[in-house]
Amino acid sequence: MSLVKFNSNRWPWNYGLTDFIENNNAFNDNFFNLEKSLPAMNVKEHDNDFEIELASPGFEKKDFEITLKDDILEVAAEKKADLEEKDGDYTRKEFNYRSFRRALQLPKTVDDSKEVKATYENGILKLHLLKKEEAKKMAKRKIDIL
Repeated sequence: MSLVKFNSNRWPWNYGLTDFIENNNAFNDNFFNLEKSLPAMNVKEHDNDFEIELASPGFEKKDFEITLKDDILEVAAEKKADLEEKDGDYTRKEFNYRSFRRALQLPKTVDDSKEVKATYENGILKLHLLKKEEAKKMAKRKIDIL
């Protein structure tokens, strides 16, 4: 029979607060990874505009705040939920809080004087940003030789 080392870093609170604090690897786990709390993002560049998609399921339209200032597009969302259940002498109260804030430096080709269109459907927030006229791709044209 051989002994297998068990790494309990994944759930450090199961073994006491002292072990949790003294464990050097506790905050290296993916559970505490900030990138996991930010929504995944896709950016598509088209001839006339940019399309940004943020995967943010579980939110509603009213939970979002989108601002644009000095070529910085900031998307923030916050959702709070409380659930209280009473069954005889037993009471259970759970609360849930989720939020994120993501800021993007927009390229100079984005026309920030035009309206940004935002839609939220099936857990995906979509933003459409128009390009400046001089940044739009011109159609291919034939040049005659004189």
